[in-house]
Amino acid sequence: MRKSSFWFETALLQQGWSHGVRATVEAGRFTSLAPGAHQPDDAVHAIAIPGLCNVHSHAFQRSLAGLAEMAGPDGDDFWSWREVMYRFLDRMGPDEMEAIAAQAYAEMLEGGYVRVGEFHYLHNDADGRAYANPAEMAARIVAAATETGIGLTLLPVFYAHADFGGTPPNHGQRRFITNPDSFARLFEASVAMLRGGGNIGIAPHSLRAVTAAELATILPLCPDGPVHIHAAEQVKEVDASLAFYGARPVEWLLANTDVDARWCLVHATHLTNAECDRLAASGAVAGLCPVTEANLGDGIFPAVRYLHAGGCFGTGTDSNILIDPASELRALEYSQRLRHMGRNLLASDDSASVGARLFRAAQAGGAQALGQAPSMMVGASADFLTLDAAHPALMARSGDLLLDSWIFAAGAAAIDGVWCRGRQLVSGGRHVHRDAIRARYRRAVEGLLSA
Repeated sequence: MRKSSFWFETALLQQGWSHGVRATVEAGRFTSLAPGAHQPDDAVHAIAIPGLCNVHSHAFQRSLAGLAEMAGPDGDDFWSWREVMYRFLDRMGPDEMEAIAAQAYAEMLEGGYVRVGEFHYLHNDADGRAYANPAEMAARIVAAATETGIGLTLLPVFYAHADFGGTPPNHGQRRFITNPDSFARLFEASVAMLRGGGNIGIAPHSLRAVTAAELATILPLCPDGPVHIHAAEQVKEVDASLAFYGARPVEWLLANTDVDARWCLVHATHLTNAECDRLAASGAVAGLCPVTEANLGDGIFPAVRYLHAGGCFGTGTDSNILIDPASELRALEYSQRLRHMGRNLLASDDSASVGARLFRAAQAGGAQALGQAPSMMVGASADFLTLDAAHPALMARSGDLLLDSWIFAAGAAAIDGVWCRGRQLVSGGRHVHRDAIRARYRRAVEGLLSA
């Protein structure tokens, strides 16, 4: 059984900041975390904090980043961006999928994410037919996670319709489409693939892509795992839900499903006050992706009210246009400053530090959303980051000021090491396989853009 040890000058443990922490790791888990230990001769790190969980990723969209920033003749919004994404997918095969996912996952690790919830809906080939292995594309996600070392919560997506009421899918959606029987086969094949590592949840795409009957049919496939669903990302979606169900998406989910701590409602951008408070009280996680939501012009999540009501949240990189958890947390706070024209709006009575409040909440909520235990405690997976104390933004800081400075003044550039299950995957800010992963990614993207 492999055993390793570390010494941290300062570390953010579950109980708070501690100094002189001696950590031992066996079989990928912390077996001890002892503050006040003398500094040893090796394995010394200045600052250690828990890694974060990325609750919402579409890995294949990393290759699309920057390709939809040209203005169209009739104005641009989420729906016009979606059409660009559909056209881009026409060219992507399994090999490209694996290369792009590996690049995205390596960047996530370099930024401080140690586990990803892959909201995976690219199931079929370019003609819309199922592969011989119904989980062929999911297998490529698993391969990319294995290569990079990131923890994986695979979230196979059920996607059957173009809009509310069972509207038939359009041509651009052919690569996503499943029915209850084909999805059951996909799910079973995905479970079998993950027996060597990773865990699985289930992801009905959205109420516009899944009927109420289909939702009731697929949820029992995964009775104990996470349940993730897009909800209320766009005003158009909310209006269509009102027209069909007579209820808003989050309102309908809260009234007609057992939304609880297993659930993650992704985006949940457009909420009434009553929905906001009920979602907070449900124990579910709001899966917030502020960078993507800003890029797509989705709107601003009511974070001040939601957190005041005790709501849980995690962050995700969604379209992967920029991969940096500090940027997600910073964008969340800045969106509230712009909406309410004030500062430090997401601090709390328990934490005057905005960075500390956001980091701790995102760490706990992210772990919950992906079916994991929080890190940096005995028995937990040894998933942690070390920060560069010599980075200008972190100099002469300690305690919660480190989190404030990392989130608001440094970001990924201040990360010098990342460990998952006790294995170092990022050193000096670089993934240990960065060059090989990037070379494969470059070949994949050049092929896609020249096709």
